[in-house]
Amino acid sequence: MKKLLVLFFLIAVTVTTDSIAQTTFYDRATVQTIEIFFASSSWDATLDAATTTDTYTIADSVRINGVVFDSVGVKYKGNSSYNASNNKNPLHLNLNYVKGGQDYEGYTDVKLQNGYQDPSMIREVLSYAILEQYMDCPKANFANVYINGTLRGLYSNAEDISEMFCGNHFYSSFGSFIKCNPIGGAGPTSTVNPDLKWINSDSSSYFDGYELKSTYGWNDLVNLINVLNNNFTQIETVLDVDRALWMLAFNNVLVNLDSYSGAFRQNYYLYKDQNDRFDPIVWDLNMSFAGFPGGTGSGSYTATSLDPMSNSTSTNHPLIKKMLADPMYKRMYMAHLRTIVQEIFASSDYITTANTIRTTIDASVQADPYKFYTYTQYQNSLTTSVTGSGPGGGTSIPGLQQLMDARVTYFSSNANYILVAPTISSYAPSTSTPFYGQTITMTVTASNESNVYFGYRFNVDDKFTRLAMYDDGAHNDGVAGDHIYGVNVTMNCSQMQYYFYAENADAGLFSPQRAEHEYHTLSVIIPWPTQGQVVINEIMADNGATAFDNYNENDDWIELYNTTSSAKDLSGMYLSDDPLLLNEWQFPSGSYIAPNSYLIVWVDKDADQSGLHTNFKLSSAGESVIFGNGTSVFDQVDFAAQTTDVSYARCPDAGAFDFAIPTFGVTNNCFAGIVDANNSDVKIYPVPTSDKLTIVSSVNYHFSVIDLMGRFITSGALNNGETILDMSSFNSGVYQVVLTDISGNRWSRTVIKN
Repeated sequence: MKKLLVLFFLIAVTVTTDSIAQTTFYDRATVQTIEIFFASSSWDATLDAATTTDTYTIADSVRINGVVFDSVGVKYKGNSSYNASNNKNPLHLNLNYVKGGQDYEGYTDVKLQNGYQDPSMIREVLSYAILEQYMDCPKANFANVYINGTLRGLYSNAEDISEMFCGNHFYSSFGSFIKCNPIGGAGPTSTVNPDLKWINSDSSSYFDGYELKSTYGWNDLVNLINVLNNNFTQIETVLDVDRALWMLAFNNVLVNLDSYSGAFRQNYYLYKDQNDRFDPIVWDLNMSFAGFPGGTGSGSYTATSLDPMSNSTSTNHPLIKKMLADPMYKRMYMAHLRTIVQEIFASSDYITTANTIRTTIDASVQADPYKFYTYTQYQNSLTTSVTGSGPGGGTSIPGLQQLMDARVTYFSSNANYILVAPTISSYAPSTSTPFYGQTITMTVTASNESNVYFGYRFNVDDKFTRLAMYDDGAHNDGVAGDHIYGVNVTMNCSQMQYYFYAENADAGLFSPQRAEHEYHTLSVIIPWPTQGQVVINEIMADNGATAFDNYNENDDWIELYNTTSSAKDLSGMYLSDDPLLLNEWQFPSGSYIAPNSYLIVWVDKDADQSGLHTNFKLSSAGESVIFGNGTSVFDQVDFAAQTTDVSYARCPDAGAFDFAIPTFGVTNNCFAGIVDANNSDVKIYPVPTSDKLTIVSSVNYHFSVIDLMGRFITSGALNNGETILDMSSFNSGVYQVVLTDISGNRWSRTVIKN
């Protein structure tokens, strides 16, 4: 591309993170109400029977917070948490299983957990509340569930990891997508576990251990496993290593062993983003905080003293083994682990969050007729272990605070945890107000360090690039050996997102400490355009297959073109299809267009999607497109009816409009792809000519003259009769006369100017 710019969002704070706006459906301060209605009173037996084939039973309707959905797919889910004798089983609701287009606040699938093996009732929701501070993960809260008018109890309500989730967090939704759980559940009898162990190059060897959620991706998974096990030096090309380290650190600190870090190495997803790297996503946290009885898979252990190096030599856990065998990754992993321990548990921050959640759900817990533990056990579950009365039989489930206070004490004397990391005392750019294209120096002052690195990216959907910084006196870093490190970077962006990482032989430190999930920002000064500097360059109002957006949808699109040699800020500018509503859709903060470059806006009425997606659509029957500042029109294009995959484009860029072969995000060339054909309705003579060209037409046409470089020369209307075209001022050469009738059909004739 890559002159086709991608939007990222400018956030005017020093430390920030990628975030998706909260919705009321996953608001932790509220308990949702979900009512399911079956025609049959034997619905429970029907759902039980359907578990053998993992199929949906059709509910007559489902009502979510008063909003009714007709004919909804319902099934029981879960492995150990499901039992036919339970009065309260986990549920999966598919709102558009029968009737497409049904969703609640954009969500089509509802995943409800029953509180199995959790006297506290909050393990899942609290765990996600912690995890969201360090990596992208589902949102979660609670719902009271009623079936045929009878309360079944309080459920945790966790966001489905779907294509929508991937689109919102990873800026595409059609990459290879793998659920790392064996179909039917993991266990001691599983033939293949989703442990990323290398078997062979035959993708079918992995079918029993993983579930493909996309239309393709087995070869990508095999390639990831091959690189991890057999070519580890290339791991950053196929895996987001930072997210993987956060996942492993989180699992260890919270003793979340129903995960990759436990005996069955499961309960996570892998999504391959547009940077060709797999992003790990944590899933199913109802048995975190040592609620899982299966252990680590490497012998006996004690939850309170689970070592950070657990499974670091396990051949069944190659992700852990390989990561912790790499000295830099081990230091990064321990830095992340320390951050979680210090910010969440040593500070007792999680107790505040836990008590807030408990206050929200207290009445619902009391009212739950089928909870697995008593209300007294729930009340004491922060500080007291529970044994025996729940579905785990004689399993002892520790109180949350009881466990984590002991974990904090254990870490305070753990040999790897107490290693002394460097400090970063200050950092600064050489200017706080850089201009687009300006090269600046980033400096950082550290101590107790051996190496310092600078990680940066220019767009939120890009991966971070990590560069070594230098304390050699040759990188605007002061004098050699003064512990001030420097690196140069050219600001071809509207905002740079960045972090620092310092390490010595023992330990490492990030700044900000939640990097790469959070980062520092530096905004770039880019001027707004004036009229004529940015124009509407191409319009596609009937997109069949010219291009697909980051959600794999073939929506309409508009291409803008920067006619100048300097970047232009589009923040606060507007697009509209209504001349009476010039401020219909506003470009988000941080939007810009690079010099002499193109920017695509998806005109799809999907403004809630990540990227540039408007709140209106175009009509293929023809209408107007307007670009401006909300009060003044900078450019307006009125187009007639479009046919599928024929755009309306300026020829050349910033020239006059004509129907054209689409050129998505690149130079327009209306001559390209036009078939030379005879048409008995038109006669053109003399050819060659030195001055005048006569065009005789028996019907009305629009004509354009284009040179062999695809550049627009002139255009006009051919009425029934004779038209004289003066070519005396044209340069000598070959030209195409392109004719377009009222139906959009096109012909071209070659003419020569002597």
